[in-house]
Amino acid sequence: MSREDQDRLSRAALTVFRLNGQFLAVADGLARPVGLTAAWWQVLGAVLPEPLPVAGIARAMGITRQSVQRIADLLVTKGLAEYVENPAHRRAKLLRPTAEGLAAVGGINPGHKEFAARLAEELGEEEFTRAVQALERLSAALDTVTSASPGGEAP
Repeated sequence: MSREDQDRLSRAALTVFRLNGQFLAVADGLARPVGLTAAWWQVLGAVLPEPLPVAGIARAMGITRQSVQRIADLLVTKGLAEYVENPAHRRAKLLRPTAEGLAAVGGINPGHKEFAARLAEELGEEEFTRAVQALERLSAALDTVTSASPGGEAP
């Protein structure tokens, strides 16, 4: 690895860490009025298309199963999600949103739409699209590089 590559990796990581904090702050601001947190919204959002086991949610989100389990249990306690039988696995129940959970996520949509429009206006439609594509390529490349390493992580 050249010094320039090492510097680019450091800059990319620091930028993504900053973006993560910024996205979490925005998500908390959008979710708070409907009684959710960014983390609750993230887990509910993962199961909107279809119910998933906790491990599947964790893989999709790139976080630990234990973190998702804690949030999933809270969502169930609050009546925003429920566990249902998993035909593929007797012990690993599926998490799905309840009507109340769907309503809460739906309540975020107007603010989410407005914020997305403001961001698109700031960046421009094409630049916004390129930024998302670059982030997706970076994530895919990290998946490839880390899966090729022993233990699935960077050396």
